[in-house]
Amino acid sequence: MKISKTRMKELMAEKAIYIVFIILLIGIIIVEPKFLSFNNFRNIFAQSSTKIIIALAAGMILVVQGVDLSTGRMIGLAAVVFASLVQAPEYAYRMYPNLRQMPIIVPLLVVMLICLVFGGISGLAVAIFKVPPFIATLGMQLILYGISSIYFDRPPYGAQPIGGIDPSITKIATGSVGFGEFRIPYLIIIAVIVCIVCWIVWNKTKFGKYMFAVGGNPEAAKVSGVNVIRTQITVYAAAGMMYAIAAALEVARIGSASNTTGNGYEMDAVAACVIGGVSLSGGVGSVGGIVIGVLIFTVINYGLAFIGVNMYWQYIVKGLIILLAVVIDMRKYTKRK
Repeated sequence: MKISKTRMKELMAEKAIYIVFIILLIGIIIVEPKFLSFNNFRNIFAQSSTKIIIALAAGMILVVQGVDLSTGRMIGLAAVVFASLVQAPEYAYRMYPNLRQMPIIVPLLVVMLICLVFGGISGLAVAIFKVPPFIATLGMQLILYGISSIYFDRPPYGAQPIGGIDPSITKIATGSVGFGEFRIPYLIIIAVIVCIVCWIVWNKTKFGKYMFAVGGNPEAAKVSGVNVIRTQITVYAAAGMMYAIAAALEVARIGSASNTTGNGYEMDAVAACVIGGVSLSGGVGSVGGIVIGVLIFTVINYGLAFIGVNMYWQYIVKGLIILLAVVIDMRKYTKRK
């Protein structure tokens, strides 16, 4: 079957991101062949784990024609609350000295509930009061930062990082299963589980179908019997709970938390979604695409750092890739119209 030159050009344009990525990857391998190692790729997947969860949450909101600028600050609030509840009993500077050690599920559920509420409020503002998502989540970003800063700047220790995390928590980030060199970090396993759950919800449930219907055409979805308001609020609330899970994993990985934890994560999440094929116009996206988008970003960061490329040049490369992804997305959107 022959492909016309026009179709070939269209395919090249649509896959330009992947072509650029492959060229960069080949260049990195040529400069430093040691980059191709099991340990390196295991580290890349481990570093991508929390980012994948965050990007999947942000992707849900993009699918329903929204955007969430409060992502990083919500993660920051969840991180400081979670960290304050999982400090080791013997740590001298515990926020709650008399708090008994709890199973990890308890503080996790606490922060999930907190983020569900704040995410739901953003969804409420967008769905019922018709506040543009950009403005609604920008306002929520400031509110969350204020709350997390008040909570973080606690007496008598002041604004010091909340450390002394219980070793059973940090083990989640450092632990792994397997044998010899072939060990898989717990972080990767958790991310895979979240991806499977998201794939099932997005593709095999009524809620997933409603989500894409609302994102594709809210008016048509409403006429078809979809509760648009409930779907939008649920998406924002569910995204909040996923941010809480990511925040708990970040606390385990870093071993502490402060009111700056998560700062700027929303930009990386949206960029990874766009690179992974989630349309800024809504209604289009996939779990697999988002995972690929995150991995591309992580490989670029890790690979360029591995061969000693200046950090400032890394920013330039990432920015060019984001611009290219948006150009491709807008081209697709124009064609659909």
